[in-house]
Amino acid sequence: MTAPDDQQPPTDEETTADSAVPAAPTAPAAPRPGPPPVPRPPAGARPAPPRSAPTAPEVVQPTSGPDDSAVAREAATWGRVEDDGTVHVRTADGERTVGQYAAGSPEEALDFFVRRFVALATEVTLLEERVAAAATSPEQGAEQVKAVREQVVDAPAVGDLDGLVARLDALSPVLAEQRETRRAERAKQKEETRVAKDKVVARAERVAAGTDWRNGANLLRQLLEEWKALPRLDKAADDELWKRFSAARTTYTRARKAHFAEMDEKRAGSQVVKERLIKEAEALSTSTEWGPTSGRYRDLMTQWKAAGPAPKAEDEALWQRFRGAQDVFFHARDEANRAENEEFARNAEVKDALLVEAEALLPIKDLPTAKRTFRDIADRWEDAGKVPRDRMKELEGRIRKVEQALRSAEDAQWTRSDPEKSARADDMVGKLQAAVDALEADLEKARAAGDDKRVAQLESDLAGRRTFLEAAQRTASEFG
Repeated sequence: MTAPDDQQPPTDEETTADSAVPAAPTAPAAPRPGPPPVPRPPAGARPAPPRSAPTAPEVVQPTSGPDDSAVAREAATWGRVEDDGTVHVRTADGERTVGQYAAGSPEEALDFFVRRFVALATEVTLLEERVAAAATSPEQGAEQVKAVREQVVDAPAVGDLDGLVARLDALSPVLAEQRETRRAERAKQKEETRVAKDKVVARAERVAAGTDWRNGANLLRQLLEEWKALPRLDKAADDELWKRFSAARTTYTRARKAHFAEMDEKRAGSQVVKERLIKEAEALSTSTEWGPTSGRYRDLMTQWKAAGPAPKAEDEALWQRFRGAQDVFFHARDEANRAENEEFARNAEVKDALLVEAEALLPIKDLPTAKRTFRDIADRWEDAGKVPRDRMKELEGRIRKVEQALRSAEDAQWTRSDPEKSARADDMVGKLQAAVDALEADLEKARAAGDDKRVAQLESDLAGRRTFLEAAQRTASEFG
């Protein structure tokens, strides 16, 4: 498939032609009274077919007054008039006759044919300006130069006809350069168009390879408009790029349709799953097992999310039913919790009072009495029931602190009354006392012997053993 025909780039033949250079005027068949202006062809008229040189002098009648312009004066120098009114023009090939003036003076005869030259010179000047401004295609310009040149070569006019021919011939290199420039411009435009179309195709192929189902279709439509706005290349290159572009659009469209067909199928399956979840949610809405039912609702919500969307027309209604069933349950649970919290607040007030009694036992002075009192407080603590969650840690921490103090006091009492530890303490005291007694005896002997060194050593050892003995005696006294 190819791009639309209206995307073909315009060829030189299809370019809108500029108005052709007007043809040279011809002499009137018969003179009319009065001085009419020199005839000028209308703008846009095409050149008249070339005329063959006259085989006999053209006999004409005067049509206007003399032309005093500088062009006319210079042109007149190229002509000659005989006594009978025959007018000749000088050319590079020699002198030739251009016509015969039927009546009037030689000056009028010469002026008539000069006017024809002025018209041709004006036509050549206009053509030069058009070519210089590139107002026409080189091909059309060449045709117009050819047509005007054929008129000038054997024109029945007086003036520098060879000069006009030379001016026309000088336009050929200019037209050739313009033709080459246009050829280069067309080649550049063609390459730019090829690159632009290749970019359009590459973008379309990237869209076709992706999964942007929401924006991809819009982007491909935009790329199609960009393609249409570009000129056509040659048929082979354009067709190749168009086939790639068309294939990308086809690939994307098929994949997109398959995707949405699959989504429709999944949505239908999701609707079935969600309707089942709604039935279970509605059945649980009147449950008073707050903890387990709340957990089950969390499981149902996880399954709901995993099910994915149902058909768009049904999905919102399904969600409202599912959410409504949950709202019924959680509203009832919140009401129950509110009543429960009021009861728990009253329980907390009871436990605040019990804590005042328990904390009054600290520090422990009479352990048996403190234990009896705390057991009574603990029984009333359990009977008081639950408290609000935000007070639970505080209250439990304070009662545990009193309980720990009682336990520490009991441990200390047991340590002091342990028979085994008491016996070990007494044994240690006996051994240390015997060691002290032995050192004292040795010290007396050393002093009697006058052994000062021995005395100093024994006094140091005796001091250390007495320190250990005192510590052992204190420990033994704790076991009573």
